[in-house]
Amino acid sequence: MAFENGIIDFRSDTVTLPTPEMREAMASAVVGDDVYGEDPTVNKLEEISAQILGKEAALFTVSGTMGNLIAVLAHCGRGDEAVMGSQGHTFLHEVGGISALGGVFPQLVPSKADGTMDIDDLRDAIREDDIHHPKTKLFILENTQNACGGVPIPAEYIQSVVSMIQPHDIRLHIDGARLFNAAVALNDSAQELVAPADSVMFCLSKGLCAPVGSMLCGSKDFISRARKIRKQLGGGMRQAGILAAAGIIALEKMPQRLADDHRRAINLAKGLESIGGLTLDKGRPQSNMVYTKIAEGHSMTPEKLIQQCKEENLLIGQSGPRHFRFVLHYWISDDDVERSISIIKKAMV
Repeated sequence: MAFENGIIDFRSDTVTLPTPEMREAMASAVVGDDVYGEDPTVNKLEEISAQILGKEAALFTVSGTMGNLIAVLAHCGRGDEAVMGSQGHTFLHEVGGISALGGVFPQLVPSKADGTMDIDDLRDAIREDDIHHPKTKLFILENTQNACGGVPIPAEYIQSVVSMIQPHDIRLHIDGARLFNAAVALNDSAQELVAPADSVMFCLSKGLCAPVGSMLCGSKDFISRARKIRKQLGGGMRQAGILAAAGIIALEKMPQRLADDHRRAINLAKGLESIGGLTLDKGRPQSNMVYTKIAEGHSMTPEKLIQQCKEENLLIGQSGPRHFRFVLHYWISDDDVERSISIIKKAMV
């Protein structure tokens, strides 16, 4: 099921278009002014999101980056410290927003291949009560962990982190951009995965296929602070129910089909691995991402491979000097996977 223009796009699951059912819901959405709290469709989306994750309240934000930024600003003050993984999205891909806009200092802990950080390293990252030190206020975990291969982080690990930081009055935020992929991969519920967390963000516009938006969930007090920060950042939308309507469909219909993306990722990985000159990078896929690289010494260049694929209506994204990331999503079918393997195999000859 490639896009209507015949393009197969593996660059990200952010490229997903709304489904026909989402478009119908958007067209007929009942709307109001969300800043005044009067958009019934947004209110419904927030209620559903909080209920699904077992939190008291939720807030509709325009993006995952904004959701993460709001969470950090709601938990931390200027000069406070947030501890996160060296391969975490907040550090790598969010334009340094927590520092530029919030004056929050990031402390990095090495990310391991399985997406976690060593508990001892995390414990050592907690600052002593010293006049010279910033105060450690927040830990951030990402689930699934994108840059480590889209790996899911199990509930047991998350609970071990919380048990370690709670005596220090440190909060935990989960960047759950692909939280539902993690839940499916682990055969667990999203609610169970985030139960110990003080706040969690998840995206509607990636694997769940909505056109816009992410949800930030937490306690009523936390969301009250977050709502004001969202307005401060210019994120207060008005008749946003048009967008929220697609988000409701995303939550009701899309999590059940994510296993198809994971299955197709495995099939794609097997096919790419069989092509001379390509090797899997970051191991076999555990969710909807496949990382691969061109073997050292091979004459194919990333630029040439991207161009040759583009000429065949296949879009792939470079993730490193000789590395690529393929992301499976709603708009890629089994036939698209097989066709893509054939295109890349031909190009690599």
